[in-house]
Amino acid sequence: MKTVRHSEHTLRTALISKNPALVSQYEKLEAGERRLMNEAFQPASDLFGPITVHSQSDWITSHPEPPQDFEEFFSDPYRKTPSPEKCSIYIQCIGPLGNTQIISEEYVKWLKSYCEAFFYGLTVKLLPPVPVSATKCSFRVNENTQNLQIHAGHILKFLKKKKPEDAFCVVGITMIDLYPRDSWNFVFGQASLTDGAGEVD
Repeated sequence: MKTVRHSEHTLRTALISKNPALVSQYEKLEAGERRLMNEAFQPASDLFGPITVHSQSDWITSHPEPPQDFEEFFSDPYRKTPSPEKCSIYIQCIGPLGNTQIISEEYVKWLKSYCEAFFYGLTVKLLPPVPVSATKCSFRVNENTQNLQIHAGHILKFLKKKKPEDAFCVVGITMIDLYPRDSWNFVFGQASLTDGAGEVD
């Protein structure tokens, strides 16, 4: 077990850019937003706290990725940004999310509030929940876990068709296992950046 921890210098270098377009945005930040950014660089901050890696099979160890700072993210030509015409995040519930309707509704209410806080400035809307059968997706029973699984790619196609005109993106959520292809055991989620659609379980 090991801990991945970044120094204040590393965080500042990764998050603060000298790109003029970004500098102008930094200058427009309100006092509260500036405090939040400054807090991110403190060792005791919850925003970028240390990550505990429990074993070699943990994602961060078994799937090494090149680092990306904020300027690289900002300059990515494939990065999509909201516009006045497309500024809403839609959440599509697929199948039951809890043992009762009350639990499902509470979960979705919490998720909506979280998204509104995290994606500040965007409107979060809920689409009417649908049963799994409405997606017409393929499914299987996992031979190892005996859990029902639904095909992630087929869910993406369903979400793309359901995506409203004013949507920046549409996100499907389900408590049912997902699989992207027959050779895979499972997948946590799948998304299409070009279509602005994704799903998680």
